[in-house]
Amino acid sequence: MTDVLTQPRPIRLKGRSFLALALTPELPFADWLRRLDDLAARSAGFFLRRPVVLDVEGLDIDRAELRELVDQLNARNVRVMGIEGARSSLLGPDMPPAMTDGRPAADIEAPESGPAEPVEAAEPVRNVAPVAATPVQTTPSLVVSRPVRSGQSIFFPEGDVTIIGSVASGAEIVAGGSIHVYGPLRGRALAGSTGNASARIFCRKLEAELIAIDGFYKTADDMEADLRGKPGQVWLEGETIRAATLG
Repeated sequence: MTDVLTQPRPIRLKGRSFLALALTPELPFADWLRRLDDLAARSAGFFLRRPVVLDVEGLDIDRAELRELVDQLNARNVRVMGIEGARSSLLGPDMPPAMTDGRPAADIEAPESGPAEPVEAAEPVRNVAPVAATPVQTTPSLVVSRPVRSGQSIFFPEGDVTIIGSVASGAEIVAGGSIHVYGPLRGRALAGSTGNASARIFCRKLEAELIAIDGFYKTADDMEADLRGKPGQVWLEGETIRAATLG
């Protein structure tokens, strides 16, 4: 009787980047957590089901303080998927893993056991008419030609986002560039999410739950009452969110 050894199919490992919020806590943590609680109270569901990276670069803390901070965030249903900027001595098997800035990655094939079989060289292609090369074009903007309903999220870190319609309460738009809403903006709008401080938010009717540019934010309670329900634009001056009516 002859045993037949079947070569198992290799496991395919895929490299992929995902968009996450980066929280940058400040010392003392107790004061920072109170401000976080205030944000969560004024924008319900802001951290719900959202991956978060904790950026502790430059903080003079020990392992026990970092562990306590992660525990405090977990208690608030803030799911920390990784920690950036931490010394290796601060991390351990009971902590989220160390992370760095995400980058696009290609698919990875796990190595197969045994020597690779030779591959025959392809026949040269002859008598093929030359074809003019088409330049590769990037997509600096995304146009969504429908309203964004409650519970939906639009993520486009590559550039601007334009919504032809309304953004409902409980919906969210995250853009690396500016955000344009040709209708009422009642949900959350986060422009300049990849560090673009010159990004702006434009809408036909400003009724947002939360607006943010380059990580600086305002909730509905912080906005000027005379801007509510009017066409508006939002921009960043230094570290201060500014807003004004359009027209």
